Amino acid sequence: MTTREDYEAFLGEVRKATGMDFLVADEGGLASVRVDDAYTVNLQYVEATGKVLCFIETMKLPAGTDKTVYRDLLAGGLFGRLTAGGYFALEPETETVVYNYFFDLEKAAADVEDFVASLEKILQLCDMWVERVKGIMSGGETAHQPSRSDLHFYP
Repeated sequence: MTTREDYEAFLGEVRKATGMDFLVADEGGLASVRVDDAYTVNLQYVEATGKVLCFIETMKLPAGTDKTVYRDLLAGGLFGRLTAGGYFALEPETETVVYNYFFDLEKAAADVEDFVASLEKILQLCDMWVERVKGIMSGGETAHQPSRSDLHFYP
């Protein structure tokens, strides 16, 4: 079983691997970092399960969003379709789409470089969904449909 101290040590290793010295957890175990001025990656330690919840506000849906977008997000959330095992949530007041993915802390801490690579893939997935939604909203083609191997993040 992992502890908060294990999580803090893990974040220290992530800081070393990425150079992001400001990636520090608050008293509740939440660590956040802004990446490429596009996304804020949030890592929340869940002590009861030994997991780290990664959640990213992906996009805010505009008024009049096509129902196809909601259908695709729902399919992603319920069936993992094009989400690599993560899921989407929709914040109802702001219509903000949030991507969520759980990492096992022990596995993540055992290979920090793979964890960081997985985060990079998650950001690519978020980019793909933003483009997908833009394509649907413009009436054009949807974004690249990745294969399952494109979306494998973590063992």
